[in-house]
Amino acid sequence: MLYYLLEYINKVFNPPGFDIFKFLTFRSALAAITGLCLSIFFSPKVIRILQKHQIGEAKKIDGPKFHWSKTGTPTMGGIIIILSVVIPVLLWSDITSIYVILILAGTIWLSLVGFLDDYLKVIKKLPNGLIARYKLLGQVLIGAAVGAVVYYAPQFHGVHTLTTIPFLKNVNLDFSYLYIPAVIFIITATSNAVNLTDGLDGLAIGVTAIVMIALAIMCYVSGNAIYARYLNILFLPGSGELTVFIAALIGASLGFLWYNCYPAQVFMGDTGSLAIGGAFGILSVLIKKELLIPILGGVFFMETISVIIQRVYFKYTKKKYGEGRRVFKMAPIHHHFEMLGWPEPKIVIRFYIIAIILAIISLTSFKIR
Repeated sequence: MLYYLLEYINKVFNPPGFDIFKFLTFRSALAAITGLCLSIFFSPKVIRILQKHQIGEAKKIDGPKFHWSKTGTPTMGGIIIILSVVIPVLLWSDITSIYVILILAGTIWLSLVGFLDDYLKVIKKLPNGLIARYKLLGQVLIGAAVGAVVYYAPQFHGVHTLTTIPFLKNVNLDFSYLYIPAVIFIITATSNAVNLTDGLDGLAIGVTAIVMIALAIMCYVSGNAIYARYLNILFLPGSGELTVFIAALIGASLGFLWYNCYPAQVFMGDTGSLAIGGAFGILSVLIKKELLIPILGGVFFMETISVIIQRVYFKYTKKKYGEGRRVFKMAPIHHHFEMLGWPEPKIVIRFYIIAIILAIISLTSFKIR
């Protein structure tokens, strides 16, 4: 909203220095600062409200026993993140952009799905929360909506079903008629992947901030004709506006991490993790970098694969030997390292390091082709 007001003032009155507000980099910086300040402002207040109403983490019988001490820690803190992202985006971005509309709609929708799941688990005391098929339905619906818009909208004409193949020059993959199902799968997968990663204090939100820094660079260069031509990547007019959203999310993530780092004062819950994961997937779809997800989101990918391997191997060995066996001491894989005796902060920091390395590799894919 401020973007339009400042643009109007600049056009009508032309005050000195007001040209700066039309620059994407400056508005992104303002969004990051606003997101950070709002997150730090909202966090103590939301934590007190959650504590007052006894909205805390339930005891996880199937989790590590040394996590039982976290029972009662305020959860549903994803509300803080969502508020601290949506407000700066509304203030500093061009909200008529189809890119901004899609990423905001998808993030808010998945946050509402996560909120319903948390509400049923924490407040209504239903052990499993939202029934899995209904949660999946919510993810599929937003995936289908995003996929359909990109497939049919004229803004994506010529590139609507294409995606860049990492490390290969002038080679794009065309999903063709499988595009919408592919988008559904991607958004559902990334949404659940971040949800699985959110098991240690500061892990999911810290990795998110690292991944989003790399994505911000990708969005900016994809929306800039000069950089896109220089890097020989798909030029996507208007996609640079996504940088404002990502900057707000980075700021909000850092502010939330202040209260979510070990020992956590608040958890994001599904309200935050489903929304953040979905945002990661939607951003990758919008800038045609879907095939980079396993690299850029390697930590999220690793967590998901560990759960799949554990379940498949357990079922296989139970059927073959009559007794289920495990590859990992516990899945997702961050719990495996906990069971090995690694301190929680050490696991989190090492996963951060892995995320940084993977982000660098993802960015180098633009030139090493």
